[in-house]
Amino acid sequence: MPVQTLPAYVGNIAEVVRAALAEDVGNADWTALLSPNGSAKARVITREAAVVCGRPWVDEVFRQLDPSMQLQWQVQEGGRAAADAVLFTLQGPARALLTGERCALNFLQTLSGTATTVAQYVDAVAGTGCAIADTRKTLPGLRTAQKYAVLCGGGVNHRIGLYDGILIKENHIAATGGIAAALSAARALNAAVPLMTEAENLDEAHTALAENVDLLLIDELPDVEIREAVRLTREHRARGGKTILEYSGGATLQSVRRIAELGVDRISVGSLTKHVRAIDLSMRILP
Repeated sequence: MPVQTLPAYVGNIAEVVRAALAEDVGNADWTALLSPNGSAKARVITREAAVVCGRPWVDEVFRQLDPSMQLQWQVQEGGRAAADAVLFTLQGPARALLTGERCALNFLQTLSGTATTVAQYVDAVAGTGCAIADTRKTLPGLRTAQKYAVLCGGGVNHRIGLYDGILIKENHIAATGGIAAALSAARALNAAVPLMTEAENLDEAHTALAENVDLLLIDELPDVEIREAVRLTREHRARGGKTILEYSGGATLQSVRRIAELGVDRISVGSLTKHVRAIDLSMRILP
């Protein structure tokens, strides 16, 4: 899905790129000695169909190496590209171009891989009214970048981290002695963030709805119980409640449509950002 502006939580691009370049270049790029001192032009293509994501990180790589580098993008951020399509061309100092090649492609192939996978799930539930959501199961250091890639793929973000939402999970429920006690403890925090909770059965779902939580997650319940949770949630909202119902746990590309058709509001899928398969990209110097 084309994205015009970066979400507010993506504020560390320069820092992340700086770390990536330091990791790759270290104290010297010795292959730069093989590179000409003049300028060069190159193009980047995708070997497979993809949802393109990662332009801000690519731009920042070359900005840090040499601000005179000129990039011309042929595909909109969040847009779909066919196999063998040119994604962008770049022209500038040859050494900077070759030094930045791997880091730039690493960001682009990883984030495009995430966005492409998300788009496949979004396409699978099209017409059901169900949204596809991410989780905190992300690559270390790339949390906000992958969350942004989820938006490019047409999905929605769950909480970004532990700081912008309270999610009561089974271990919290077990540690506090039950879902009612866990919710009471969460309310006592008086935090100005959304309150969310898992429910492992319909009794816990009833309790959560009575507390009017922002988000209720049902985890791998039988279909008949999911339908009942949908009915209860819709009745709750008809009475003025605000709870959103999310299915969480075990959804695959093969099963996601069936789950969506049960009537849940959204489905969270950890593999969107956890099981990343990078898109096959290639950079070639042009004559």
